[in-house]
Amino acid sequence: MKKYLIWTAVSAFVMLGLPWAAVTFVRGDAGMAVCLLLFFAVDPVWSAAVGAAAGTEPARLWSLPVLSAALFIAGTWLVFTMGEPAFLLYAAVYLILGLAAMAVSAAVRRGRRSQRGEEKDAEL
Repeated sequence: MKKYLIWTAVSAFVMLGLPWAAVTFVRGDAGMAVCLLLFFAVDPVWSAAVGAAAGTEPARLWSLPVLSAALFIAGTWLVFTMGEPAFLLYAAVYLILGLAAMAVSAAVRRGRRSQRGEEKDAEL
């Protein structure tokens, strides 16, 4: 539960706090550059990181990538234009990235676990 709360809190900061900070503290063209950096670098990397973390315990943490995408929509709609459909596309891409990273992470963990099990069986 603690792991879930930590990832949720940091996701809220990244997906809600950073867009708000970009709009509030950075003005003009620099603000647009920061927003583009958020949309095309920070948010996708964060979505993949959340998905990879969720892949460590997919049965318990499967909702982290979904929550991250939902927080992105909430953050952008609150800070920018409410109901803007373009942000739904971004959120869908972030969700796909997060779910794909979760699947890869879970598969790698499963493979390592089964490989360790086979090595133990070979030792016996």
